Amino acid sequence: MIPRTLFSSDHETFRDTVRKFLENEAVPHHEEWEQTGVVPKDVWLKAGEQGFLCPMVEEEYGGIGADFLYSVVIGEEVSRLGLTGIGWGLHTEIVAPYIEHNGSEALKQKYLPKMVTGEVIGAIAMTEPGAGSDLQGVKTSAVKEGDHYILNGSKTFITNGQNADIVIVVAKTDPSKGAKGISLFVVETDSEGFEKGTNLKKVGMKAQDTSELFFQDVKVPAENLLGEEGMGFVYLMQELPQERLGIAIGGLAMAESALAHTIDYVKERKAFGKPVAAFQNTQFKIAEMHTKLEVARAYVDRCLELHLKKELDIPTAAAAKYYITDLQCEVIDECVQLHGGYGYMWEYPVARMFADSRVQRIYGGTNEIMKTIIAKAVLAD
Repeated sequence: MIPRTLFSSDHETFRDTVRKFLENEAVPHHEEWEQTGVVPKDVWLKAGEQGFLCPMVEEEYGGIGADFLYSVVIGEEVSRLGLTGIGWGLHTEIVAPYIEHNGSEALKQKYLPKMVTGEVIGAIAMTEPGAGSDLQGVKTSAVKEGDHYILNGSKTFITNGQNADIVIVVAKTDPSKGAKGISLFVVETDSEGFEKGTNLKKVGMKAQDTSELFFQDVKVPAENLLGEEGMGFVYLMQELPQERLGIAIGGLAMAESALAHTIDYVKERKAFGKPVAAFQNTQFKIAEMHTKLEVARAYVDRCLELHLKKELDIPTAAAAKYYITDLQCEVIDECVQLHGGYGYMWEYPVARMFADSRVQRIYGGTNEIMKTIIAKAVLAD
């Protein structure tokens, strides 16, 4: 194995703490959460006490100002254990940065400290029933009236949708301007006219609360506008590389975990009087998966190095998201095959990973959109 060089001893000590917490507080309960479709809020509060939420937030807003690698450690451990119900990554790596990078001082002081403690859970509402990866096609509107905006529309497939206390909503403030008419708002979920739909039933990620959201004449204070009106699309583009890198990081960690489970299984499982690992087909499949994941790890860690230096561009992050999530599905499918019939049983980790991994190629921008982004960059004059 090629050793990883990104993480310091402090990062690895933190990793041990995260892993132990998850093994004690999440793993024994995840099956129950899959039945209820939501992770209890008290788990968020416990995570906040341990410093697992928004560690990158600056100290003046309640965080510890840690580097991005601490968030990576948390995401990798959550994915390795197959704890797809836990929506900390979106809360930490997507919602909090929008507020910290684009919000007013008042918004930062109001929301970030409670996001760090887990008292306030964040979500972001981009996708609509008629607009998925095409963010310019959103129909949700925000009309300025005095010292507030009137928000109308609906969103769907919103992660943390049931638990959320605040939602960053993508809305059109000037429909005639296309992308330049998009703005972002921090909306409190107890606002009058804000309604959470039912918790959506999904093929995988069953413990993750995912909802439709509805806005009927919701009054949003003007000060809850993030940054400048009409700059929402620009802000979205600035934050998407980190979001897509995060998807790749989680996908690779899960695929590596699936392979580890499979290696253990084929060593123990016997067929025709000998371990499944003794068959050449098994050995070749394991070798292929190991090699592909090693190559992918080198690419993702290089992307991480670039991101730490603020040099990760949109096409490179798109390549990571598309390639890793495709590979994740390929590897986990092979792992299911090597488990035989047991690989299709929910009690086995690879079965749950098989169901959970498929959506990775869809959210964060479909992989077809990723290829379009890459092609434009490669073919540009």
